Amino acid sequence: MSSCQIDAVQTLPERNWELTWSDDFTGAVGTSPDATKWAFDLGAGGWGNAEFQTYTNKPENVSLDGNGNLRITAIRNAGPSYTSGRIKTKGLFAQKYGRFEARVKTPTGPGIWPAFWMLGDNIDQVNWPQCGEIDILEQRGQQSNVTIGSVHGPGYSGGNAISKLYGLQNGRFDANFHVYAVEWTENQVDFFVDDFLYHRVTPDKVTGNWVYDHPFFLILNVAVGGNFVGFPTDATPFPQTMLIDYVKVYKQK
Repeated sequence: MSSCQIDAVQTLPERNWELTWSDDFTGAVGTSPDATKWAFDLGAGGWGNAEFQTYTNKPENVSLDGNGNLRITAIRNAGPSYTSGRIKTKGLFAQKYGRFEARVKTPTGPGIWPAFWMLGDNIDQVNWPQCGEIDILEQRGQQSNVTIGSVHGPGYSGGNAISKLYGLQNGRFDANFHVYAVEWTENQVDFFVDDFLYHRVTPDKVTGNWVYDHPFFLILNVAVGGNFVGFPTDATPFPQTMLIDYVKVYKQK
């Protein structure tokens, strides 16, 4: 990644939001998320990052907790092998510009990789990274006090993504729920934690094309292992669960 300094962006734009899409994850314990809003990504194969897990649609990996939260749980099985969950709004919902936010309590431990992110809905036509990627929440489980906001595009993807860290001085992200958000306009992507603006990306900061000019869809997942976080260790407790209280999307009035 590029910039890894923890600092603040001071200027906040004036915006007036209108809710366009949301999920509060209400429902009976053990039930799957709303199929009119979410689809499952399934399977193994490393997902381009040498990850270890196989994604399933089993309730033990993805289900409601009965208390208004979605649970995405990574499990270590015999072998060891790992299963987890990844859900997306691809084909069901996508939006160009607006505020995209989720209230999340993240898991922890070496090799655990929770994320709330977006991909351009033209990915099947132009592939990645030409479609664009916005990582609203990305964490390494071995750094439980740090979250990362990034954009990926042609010329600035993977290890060359435009990223910034936000750290808690006296706390851990896995200890409590936090609100992670981006506010995205024609020429700007702002990253927030608990409404604190810590990262701003504008066209002049990218080393390639600005590809944030079309609808993006949402993804929630917990990966295990991979190039970004490394191996789970004996010190990594399992199962590991990411709790999502809600996801909300807004547009400017």
